[in-house]
Amino acid sequence: MSRLPIKGKQDWFKDTFSGAIDCANSSEYETYMISVEAQRKKELEIQALQSDVSALKSDMSDIKSLLLTLVQKQNHDD
Repeated sequence: MSRLPIKGKQDWFKDTFSGAIDCANSSEYETYMISVEAQRKKELEIQALQSDVSALKSDMSDIKSLLLTLVQKQNHDD
């Protein structure tokens, strides 16, 4: 197994056989994984917000249609 150092990343190596990335510094690795998890959580929150906005837009469209129907019905009854 041959490990090549990753340019610009101290204590990070690439396994030339499997292509795996390895960090020899557990503290740095832990910090990296915390940032990865934070980014993943942020992306999930953004997806949830986008879903909520889409649902609200759909609900607003339904309400608008119902209001237009009521106005038209009221104008027709007059």
